Amino acid sequence: MNNSNSQTIVKVKCLTPTAQIPKYEHPGDSGADLVAITEHTLKPMQWFAISTGISVEVPLGYEIQVRPRSGLASKNGITVLNTPGTIDSGYRGEIKVILLNLGPENFKITPGMKIAQLVIAPVVKGIFQEVDELSWSQRGSKGFGSTGIIDVDG
Repeated sequence: MNNSNSQTIVKVKCLTPTAQIPKYEHPGDSGADLVAITEHTLKPMQWFAISTGISVEVPLGYEIQVRPRSGLASKNGITVLNTPGTIDSGYRGEIKVILLNLGPENFKITPGMKIAQLVIAPVVKGIFQEVDELSWSQRGSKGFGSTGIIDVDG
């Protein structure tokens, strides 16, 4: 078993005095908490890009994934609309999180509230090559519902 604690430096620029550098709550966490700097109320089925007041410099060869927080999702129906969002190594703008309210009640986001998690992940580049045929597989072209749960093709 590999018990490596691999780490990489991600430079963070605070764009406002109230911005907070993402931090891991517990030693074994894979996601660092990201907090809001503004107040906004999300109505049911509404989404909005929430400001965090930070920008980052992601090292080449990595991405940062923006993921929902399980507590917000399970208690209030709040999720990240484009989950996981991706912050590429070349992006230097402010991180904003598109939150979506799937719950039945209005949800108030307040400054300092944990709204998402950031997960740093290595990026593997594919070499896309056009071919006339693909190799055979048992699943073949069966897509959604291929295990018998849903049949979207009729």
